[in-house]
Amino acid sequence: MSDSVTGTPSASKKVAVRRTSVRDLRRIQQSGVKTFTLVCAMISVVTTLGIVYELLSQALPFFREVPVFKFLTGTEWRPTSEPGSFGVLPLICGTLMITIGAGLIALPIGLLNAIFLSEYAPKKIRKFLKPSLELLAGIPTVVYGYLGIFLITPILKKIHPDTQLSNGAAGAIVVGIMILPLVSSLCEDAIRAVPRAMREGAYGLGATKAEVTVHVVVPAALSGIMASFILALSRALGETMAVALAAGSNPILTLDPSRSIQTMTAYIVQVASGDAAAGSAAYKSIFAVGLTLFAFTFLMNMLAIRLVRRFRQVYA
Repeated sequence: MSDSVTGTPSASKKVAVRRTSVRDLRRIQQSGVKTFTLVCAMISVVTTLGIVYELLSQALPFFREVPVFKFLTGTEWRPTSEPGSFGVLPLICGTLMITIGAGLIALPIGLLNAIFLSEYAPKKIRKFLKPSLELLAGIPTVVYGYLGIFLITPILKKIHPDTQLSNGAAGAIVVGIMILPLVSSLCEDAIRAVPRAMREGAYGLGATKAEVTVHVVVPAALSGIMASFILALSRALGETMAVALAAGSNPILTLDPSRSIQTMTAYIVQVASGDAAAGSAAYKSIFAVGLTLFAFTFLMNMLAIRLVRRFRQVYA
């Protein structure tokens, strides 16, 4: 009687069925999203493992011909000569010269840019400066290489006449310009993520703008700042075309930035372009060099994770 007159029981059943359907649909959607993200994560892991496997499978035959100790401690790199010399230290030295030089340029300038954009720049200026700075990230790396040859090197020659056409200083400068937008953008994001309440509390104690920035904001954002530094240096470590053009292809063990040098990535490009016969020791050496570069990048990423965790605990 109640069903036919009021319709209440049947209506409540319909509402319950609808709620159950909505819950089931949401559960399916959540399960689908979870599965999709898991697949994406596994693709990244499998890709990394595939790269490691490929490097090891090609590098191990090389290390059967050249001992690992001799490879890591040798000071001469002449893979195409007879007999060949496979001491990777000149390539490591050239790579570190570019990376450290680029860091000395990009890290302080990028951090100061981020502080200015986040704490001092008016809104109109910030809207103009930030996109202008990030445009540098869209310039092809080969353009940076020619910029180093035709613009930076002539300036360096006026300062130091013995500077070679391709040199480590030009390579470090162009790579520093390349990673500058990365440092600036990531540091600014980290600084802007600091809660406004921390700034207001410092102002309430009578601190000036500079004191708040130096003693409150930057320390609070230090984990993100350090992570941006490591990521930028990793980017500089793996740069190829810019350093191949600007820094040269002369694998010598030197600390003189005015001389032509060669990085690990530049050597890989040189050999991969056909300078060595497939299956030869020189050809296999590119995988050994690639494995060395991978080890450097892996260690830097591990260092970034440790630094982020450490400073996040301190300033959380």
